[in-house]
Amino acid sequence: MKISTWNVNGIRSVLGKGLKDWMQTEAPDVLCLQEIKARPEQLSHEQRHFPGYGVTWNPAQRPGYSGVATFYKDQLPITYTGFGEPHFDVEGRVIRTRHLDFWLYNVYFPSGQRGTERLGYKLNFYASLLKVCSTLLAAGENVIITGDFNIAHKPLDLHDPLGNKKTSGFMPEERVWVDRYIDHGFVDIYRRLHPERVQYTWWTYRMMARQRNLGWRIDYFLVSEKLVSRINNVVIHDDVPGSDHCPVSLLIDVC
Repeated sequence: MKISTWNVNGIRSVLGKGLKDWMQTEAPDVLCLQEIKARPEQLSHEQRHFPGYGVTWNPAQRPGYSGVATFYKDQLPITYTGFGEPHFDVEGRVIRTRHLDFWLYNVYFPSGQRGTERLGYKLNFYASLLKVCSTLLAAGENVIITGDFNIAHKPLDLHDPLGNKKTSGFMPEERVWVDRYIDHGFVDIYRRLHPERVQYTWWTYRMMARQRNLGWRIDYFLVSEKLVSRINNVVIHDDVPGSDHCPVSLLIDVC
């Protein structure tokens, strides 16, 4: 089974840059999109319709902002949008779907780049989601969390860790939250499989950063420990254009 994630930085934009062609070539069983920046009723029938896929939308209330969508090949899974925190759920950041024997979270974590209030919002979001996921793990459930985490966890995960130590996305108070997820039973499966590999998933549009590969790895798959033995690979598609992020795919054996 292939699960792919991609922050598309606007679904209408990436549709004009080959999203459907990429899906046809890669054929993920599940595709999690973040930052769709549109409500489904704002899209044409052709834009909304992906042959062979069903879809669950969770757009933000604010127009042109945030939002996630999960596409799936199989029959309609059990689906939840948000996680019961209204001040987070209005931003359309979470879809939870049931696939076989695991829950899949498609998450667009907040950025903390607009001051201390927004940084606090980001860290509270991390805490609230961890509480929900920890409850599932305690009940014996398998969980996969994927999406744009807006955090580079380790110095290996960005091109200039020293120069960015005070930049939101690499500050200690942010990075510790990835540690807390790991302490609660999650595994950064890309880093488990590729402990020394340097690859990035996001590049600023400035300074020709992508052409120079001056990037950050901020798009992850965190999987519960019981699933680790079933993961065959995690692939960063850093050659795929269309957004300031690239897609990432996880290959998992099904039961």
